Amino acid sequence: MTSYHVPVLLNESIEALNIKPDGIYVDLTFGGGGHSREIIKHLTTGKLIGFDQDVDAEKNKIDDERFIFIRHNFRYFKNFLKYIGHEKVDGIFADLGVSSHEFDVAERGFSFRFDGDLDMRMNQSADFNAADLLNTYSSDELFRVFKYYGEVKNPGKLVRLILAHRENNEYKTIQQLKEVILPCTPKFKEHRYWAQVFQAIRIEVNAEMDALKDMLNQIPEALKPDGRLAVITYHSLEDRLVKNFIRDGKFAGGAEKDFYGRTNAPLQAVNRKVILPSEEELELNNRSRSAKLRIAQPRTN
Repeated sequence: MTSYHVPVLLNESIEALNIKPDGIYVDLTFGGGGHSREIIKHLTTGKLIGFDQDVDAEKNKIDDERFIFIRHNFRYFKNFLKYIGHEKVDGIFADLGVSSHEFDVAERGFSFRFDGDLDMRMNQSADFNAADLLNTYSSDELFRVFKYYGEVKNPGKLVRLILAHRENNEYKTIQQLKEVILPCTPKFKEHRYWAQVFQAIRIEVNAEMDALKDMLNQIPEALKPDGRLAVITYHSLEDRLVKNFIRDGKFAGGAEKDFYGRTNAPLQAVNRKVILPSEEELELNNRSRSAKLRIAQPRTN
């Protein structure tokens, strides 16, 4: 399935999970199944449960009695595990990046490299898409999206251009949006700016930050005492949430500690330093350049 999505930090992720042949493992972001196919190679009597809300990902599901596919958002994964009788598992993996497939299919609307409808829905049955956001959000809502999710340096000017255009026109296509925001797009840095704008819209359309928080909050109860969590992030917003949750048990404000200075965070980091792609992987797969792998396990002290 490498044509769908080249798995990033593959060997490092498998090592991070410390797979037991008879264990129960979860891939929260199945996608093309690259990581899942490697996980299942290490199982004998164990099970692997794959989650993905994208109907395209279901076409890649593994034909193996040890594999269970659940087409749903990972923010509800604990309820599904309970339903199928696996409340506690040995390992949980998540690759939070958008798949290469989603970026490369023009009609999905994720990439500024193509013209097409302003869509960006990971769940194609969802009612709300990128065009809806641009056509209905207020000035304050748009400012919040681009400032915090895109980290653009001129969110005010960007929002004014978007609002001015929609007074007489409805947003429909990618090219239309790029033309509207051209006056505030830095010269010679167009691609970086468009990436920030598209990232912001995509995160809001798919409620990615809320879904990530919901998912992380369920991890401590879903892992066995010696279980492992391995998460790959691609931008600072999601990486900050993952790092803070592993370290502090919450997303901001620092860890709460007892009288002896011990944290009550439910997880602890396994890797002291974040794991990055090797030079060899960067040469083979440019899309791995911003990937970071963090590993955690239930706290023992």
